[in-house]
Formats: sequence, C-alpha cells, structure tokens
Amino acid sequence: MESSIVKFTFNAFQENTFLVHDGENCIIFDPGCAMKEEQDHLVNYISENGLKPLAILLTHGHLDHIMGLPFLIREYDLDYYIHEEDIVTMKYSPTAAQLYGIREFEATDKEPIRYLTDGETIEFGKMKFKVLFTPGHAPGHVVFYNEKDGYVVNGDVLFQGSYGRYDLPGGSLTVLKKSITEVMFNLPEETIVLCGHGGETTIGREKASNPIIRA
Repeated sequence: MESSIVKFTFNAFQENTFLVHDGENCIIFDPGCAMKEEQDHLVNYISENGLKPLAILLTHGHLDHIMGLPFLIREYDLDYYIHEEDIVTMKYSPTAAQLYGIREFEATDKEPIRYLTDGETIEFGKMKFKVLFTPGHAPGHVVFYNEKDGYVVNGDVLFQGSYGRYDLPGGSLTVLKKSITEVMFNLPEETIVLCGHGGETTIGREKASNPIIRA
C-alpha cells in the first residue's frame, strides 16, 4: 500500500477518526477528538512519526465527526473539505450538542476551502481519493475511495452488518438504500470499508448479508 491507515476512536459516540499518511504527509478524516487527552493523542502520533498534516476531509457534518475540527484548524492552520449539501448539517451541530447535553462542543467559524463534488479525484502527497456522493444518513454525505490501495473511508453509510441512521435531520432510508446499493455496492467486493463507528468490513461481505437489502 502506498498509504497507511491509523484509526483513533474518540468522544462519547465512539467515533472513528482516520489518519491516512504516505510516510511524510497525512490527511485527517472526520476529526472527532473532543477532549484534550484525545487531541494530545492525535497530535503526539503526528509528531512522533514526523508527519505533516495537509488537510481535513469530512464525510459529513454530524457533531461527533467534527468535534476536533476547530482544534486542528488552530493547531496546524489546516483547510477542510466538505460537500456543500452538508453545510446545513454542520450548522445544526451546536443545536444537536445542546440536545445531547454536550457542553464542550465548539463550532468553527472558518469556511471550507472549497466544496467537494461527486466523482472528483483529490490528491495530497502520494494519496489519491475519488469522492462519491452518498446521501441518506446526512444530505451531503460523501465517501472517499482509494482505488489503488483498495479501501473506502465510508463515514456512517455502511457498518458491519448494519447501516447508518436515517432518522436524523436530512436523513432518508430510501436515499440511503440507493446510495448503498447503487454506489457503495458498485465498488469491488474486496474493498475494505472503514466505518465511522465500529470495525471495518468489506463490500463483498455487506453485499451478501447487509440488512439494507431487505429494508
């Protein structure tokens, strides 16, 4: 593999933050590091391995996936990328945090450097990802597919034997099922699915048994 993947599980929602690096540069996906100990853990890993952070990529804007966004923007002066349709999700996150009783949530006032578009390819260092639009869990949800190394940073679309919630603002079971069956299930069956919660799975395993097929 030209890129290496490191998983960190952060915050009360047990959200998976992924750091992908090429030995020199790194990208941070869905930074959920909410507490100082979590932030220190991520920063120490980056420092100890001599990595240079280049960008933050967001699959979507739910609060558990963006809790560390303001911190990392300040720490590394980073830009972040998100799909335009999910700005509404980000803007709702402070309200969601209040509903969950999360007082330490901090929103960022920095705008994304630009919006992600379906089908585009983005490159950072030796790392290359194709952006695929996968709404249903959130209106502007995207996944990041690394074809060369055979994995997809999937956020909250697919899980091991399950699928993302669709009962949150902007969610839809019909739309989510279409994203899974028409986008995700078109990836090669051996593709490793890096999930926003829990362990990884493969496209082939979920095509064979995921309950979304019967939903």
